[in-house]
Amino acid sequence: MSSHRSLASPLGVLVALLLGIAASPLLAAAPADDLLRLHQLRLATQRSLGDFYMYNGMEGDQRYARTIGESLQQAQSRLDELDQMPGEGSKTLYAGLQREWQSYRDGLQMLLEAMRKQGYTDLQPVADLADHNQRLMAISAELYRKMQEESGYSVPPMTQRSREQSLLMQGIALDYASRSASVGGSFFGGGGERAIDELAGEFNSGLDKLNRARQNTPEITSDLRAITTKWRYIEKSLLNYNENTVPFLVNKYADSIIASLEGVSAQYAASQH
Repeated sequence: MSSHRSLASPLGVLVALLLGIAASPLLAAAPADDLLRLHQLRLATQRSLGDFYMYNGMEGDQRYARTIGESLQQAQSRLDELDQMPGEGSKTLYAGLQREWQSYRDGLQMLLEAMRKQGYTDLQPVADLADHNQRLMAISAELYRKMQEESGYSVPPMTQRSREQSLLMQGIALDYASRSASVGGSFFGGGGERAIDELAGEFNSGLDKLNRARQNTPEITSDLRAITTKWRYIEKSLLNYNENTVPFLVNKYADSIIASLEGVSAQYAASQH
């Protein structure tokens, strides 16, 4: 009996060790995947508001109605997928995010319906929508931080840096579209008090840091070079945002830059495994 125990004990330790090794990448993947979903939700939320301003400013251009619908659908999907929170703090924030998202989505859909029926929107609901958007982004930023704290997992630095560039680009595009639309003669930005040219300077600095990162593979270097070329194409318009606004151009190039940055971010994330 004792000989069986002496054999079983080291064997049990070995099996437990092997199971632990096999499970650890899966355990790491869960918070990493959820944080990516939350990041994508934030991007889609900002894009939906930016495209609403484009829809308003372009007098109901249906292409923006379609992209608003796509962004709302993507954000809703990502929110629904975030059903397992790592701790009590993140659970509370997630519940708050769900409530704020519902208010934001309902407000946006109401404004789209008003545009379809009467061809214009009243000022106060647009101001309310911008407020909901700001709260939504604030709660989601806090949830992003809390999920990392409670799970013990941190987004790798280069992945995080490229994600921040995507969010900054989306925020710049949103502010630019808002100023161009000037709903009712008023400006409702994406939540920032800072001028677009200042934000553009920050994006330029961040992009320069990405380009110089030692972690860059030849593929990442090539992708960043392409992003930089696109950025240079709209940078002047952003630095001189009060002159000859070109919202369609900025919106189009911002979408392309963000898509490429997300690809770079995925490559940085993959290189960590």
